[in-house]
Amino acid sequence: MHATLSTDELSAWIRLSLEPGLGPAQARSLLAAIGLPQDIYSLSAASLSKFVPHDMARQLRNDPGDDIQQAIHNTLAWCRQANHHILTLADSSYPRSLLDIHDPPLLLYVNGNPAHLGKPIISIVGARSASPGGVDNATAFARHLAEQGWCIASGLALGIDTAAHEGALLAGPSGGGTIAILGTGIDIVYPARNLQLAHRIAQDGVLISEFPLGTRALPYQFPKRNRLVAGIAKGVLVVEAAKQSGSLITARLASEMGREVFAIPGSIHSPLSRGCHALIRQGAKLVESAEDIREELGSSGVPDAAVPAKGRPRNKKAVTGLMGQRVLEALGYDPVHLDTLQERSRLDMPELTASLLELELQDMVVRLDGGCFQRR
Repeated sequence: MHATLSTDELSAWIRLSLEPGLGPAQARSLLAAIGLPQDIYSLSAASLSKFVPHDMARQLRNDPGDDIQQAIHNTLAWCRQANHHILTLADSSYPRSLLDIHDPPLLLYVNGNPAHLGKPIISIVGARSASPGGVDNATAFARHLAEQGWCIASGLALGIDTAAHEGALLAGPSGGGTIAILGTGIDIVYPARNLQLAHRIAQDGVLISEFPLGTRALPYQFPKRNRLVAGIAKGVLVVEAAKQSGSLITARLASEMGREVFAIPGSIHSPLSRGCHALIRQGAKLVESAEDIREELGSSGVPDAAVPAKGRPRNKKAVTGLMGQRVLEALGYDPVHLDTLQERSRLDMPELTASLLELELQDMVVRLDGGCFQRR
């Protein structure tokens, strides 16, 4: 629960965030003009009418409706559980970076360790239908940056977001940790496939949401979520993105907020590279390794560690045999159909398929749909 607020004070904050017909901007204006929520609710309707329409003034002066009272009761009960917190705009633990954006949430629902919100943060975002290479890159970049003390933020979506959270967790308890910013209420995990990941993040990182308890996944909420992903960080790394994607919205918001935007280039033939290439043309910094990000943003204060080439994991097995190397050279870095790969490598089909199987077992090559293969 909130360590410094009384139940009445916290209830007033919760009510203000749930007040029907009162938007966040109007609520912030009231806070700026009058003071804390309990001060707002203690004023007469006549005094409140100086700041809001008469009908809203009367609503604020009256007791909340039954549904709002029940929501406040449920939220206070949620807060009493271990590692559950609510941070208000007036809280010293509220992320300073979010105070800089033009529409900071009145409340942040927090599940986990709020200390992660005070660390240097980098957001990593990208495609839900990510390629194997994109997943590898997101995992490796997140792990390396977390090992350097950076906290990795993302949106708990499938694909790149999931890989970013997983990579940060691989850095272990001495790493910078990870922040999952939800587009639902803090008590709902979306997508459900990431339920176990969300539990791990709650234990070793932190989940946050601006949405009231019970808020289910609706399309218009995710752009709101994305503005927090952009705003909470010093920079945003886009790993893979199609030309029209939520990741590009996040990158645009980050740029408008004065955050650094980074993008990993990819194959000119891949639809998932086009968004990153567009960002680079618009001024995003082209990134080939985690060191490129650290050079731009500076060190988080943790001693340097070896940077994996191209930001990839360091535990790949070495390719054994000339045939395997020949197949990799023929494969390049784009998806290649088996027939095309045979033409390039000039190997007999049995030799080629045996070599591909060995490379798959070594986690060097991945088999794609449609008879194609791609280097990991």
